[in-house]
Amino acid sequence: MRLPTVGPFSEDIAIDLGTVNTIVHVMGRGVVIDEPSVVAVRIGAGHRQVVAVGHEAHQMLGRTPGCIETIRPLRDGVIADFVATEEMLRQFIKRTRTTFLGLRRPRILICVPAGATPVERRAVYETAVQAGARKVYIVEEPVAAAIGAGLPIDDPIGSMVVDIGGGTTDFAVLSLGGVIEARSLRIAGNAMDEAIIRYIRREHQLLISEANAERIKIEAGSASRQMNGLASEIHIRGRDLRNGKPKSTILTPQHIAEALDEPLAAMAEFIERMLEDLPPDVSSDICDRGIYLTGGGALLHKLDEEFALRVGVPFAVSDNPLHCVVRGSAMLLENVADREHLLIRP
Repeated sequence: MRLPTVGPFSEDIAIDLGTVNTIVHVMGRGVVIDEPSVVAVRIGAGHRQVVAVGHEAHQMLGRTPGCIETIRPLRDGVIADFVATEEMLRQFIKRTRTTFLGLRRPRILICVPAGATPVERRAVYETAVQAGARKVYIVEEPVAAAIGAGLPIDDPIGSMVVDIGGGTTDFAVLSLGGVIEARSLRIAGNAMDEAIIRYIRREHQLLISEANAERIKIEAGSASRQMNGLASEIHIRGRDLRNGKPKSTILTPQHIAEALDEPLAAMAEFIERMLEDLPPDVSSDICDRGIYLTGGGALLHKLDEEFALRVGVPFAVSDNPLHCVVRGSAMLLENVADREHLLIRP
């Protein structure tokens, strides 16, 4: 029996539970939450009390007293701290309920990396149930990304998506409404930040924080060392490793591209191996039509051009790549009966 499309006051929720950010889409309302996956916990005698989640907790990173700890409860796309993740989801869900006066517990569709183990998938399922869901569906992130990017997954032609998140890069190839291949690589946005930290430490003897590295990537990052026209510079501050004093230096996009060479090379090699393993006709379709990039990592300047040079296949950045996964999840949830074969068991 085909389920009807949910109405504007449905309590159904699609969640992109990411290592760096969690995005929540309420059916009929769109994206209502897009906040860092961070939890602040007050540590007492034998117990922990959550004091903040999302933006509020993120502002505390690196600035907390000894009695408060800031936690990223997900690591490499999967749950590392069950209790903190549950409380974060519970608070996010509570906020959506006040948005449209819903009282019933919602149905939730939530995403996991393509390489998540059965134990990791079950952890996500149980967390969503404990956080207040009446029914939980699980889908692999790149499958949701392909749907959200508008790829013709029902056509008799191969389509490929690469979803670059914070903890994982997920890859999927779809055709005729089904998944031909889905894989995951634990090299993504966080690995890029770490590569920037290592580069600045090696080349400038300067220690910077993860938050600073992420800012550098966003404001001056580039995947290509070939910059047409003037390149912007970015001033950074950190601690001089030689004397422990504050120090500043200047970086250009070319410097960032050099720093990112290792993680980008690993991603490109993974894509090449996946293309080699596909059926010849599907691989040919992808080589003709190109590969679509989604996720926050897709916003890195010239990433599509750099991957095209490295892999020898056209690449394109999808519209609004940050929200492709949650948008596709919402589309799945809206017509879950017809797309049930794309869901995975927790």
